[in-house]
Amino acid sequence: MHELSLCGSIANIVTRHAAGRPVSVIHVQVGQLRQVVPDTLVFCWELVSEGTPLAGSRIDVEGVPARMRCRACGHVAEVGDLPVFACRDCGSIDAEVISGEEFMVTSLDLAAAPDGAAAPDGAVAPDGAVPDGEANEGAST
Repeated sequence: MHELSLCGSIANIVTRHAAGRPVSVIHVQVGQLRQVVPDTLVFCWELVSEGTPLAGSRIDVEGVPARMRCRACGHVAEVGDLPVFACRDCGSIDAEVISGEEFMVTSLDLAAAPDGAAAPDGAVAPDGAVPDGEANEGAST
């Protein structure tokens, strides 16, 4: 169950980027080829965050399908449930994975501050940017 150690790493990232601000939701992208079970990741998050400032927050997992591109003909296709890395158009096995290997914290939803005041701008990406690219004064880390 490597999801437990992954959650430990996520907690470190979130703690660093939240900079003491309360977090309600951690948005994570997990590629199909990462061999991460989303339900297990959510369960392990509850274990890892219990008794920490992140207790009560939750992980929202977005699955990213595996896609490949044929280097011979350029065809792009989703791999599906049975990963076969041969081009469906020309049969070439000279293919490259173009998505499905992701594992990243994409953004954080900030919770109301302990004194009841709203957290600045509600969400912050790990690099401090607002997910839609708007200015995020006071929320960059």
